[in-house]
Amino acid sequence: MSQLTTEEVALEVLLTEANKIKNLISNQQNHMCIAQCKAFEEVVDTQMYGFSRQVDFAVKIGVISYEEGQQRLLDLERELNRVYMDVYEESKQHRER
Repeated sequence: MSQLTTEEVALEVLLTEANKIKNLISNQQNHMCIAQCKAFEEVVDTQMYGFSRQVDFAVKIGVISYEEGQQRLLDLERELNRVYMDVYEESKQHRER
């Protein structure tokens, strides 16, 4: 059995944190809450900020490249934007009825 290197452990921590945020975003089923509830937005913003600091630290200590860190942040932002677009489309359809 091989031992994980410090870099592999750090990368695994980043992946776990990214997945927690993705799950938080994608598991939010109540779209009206997202549209009208600032608490969800604040929680996601706080999580994203924390993750960006973790990514920045990982880049600074050489665990991941700057480009890889930016890609991880971009992936999460895209997921969040997808959820917000779904909410917008759903609320637009409700207004048109």
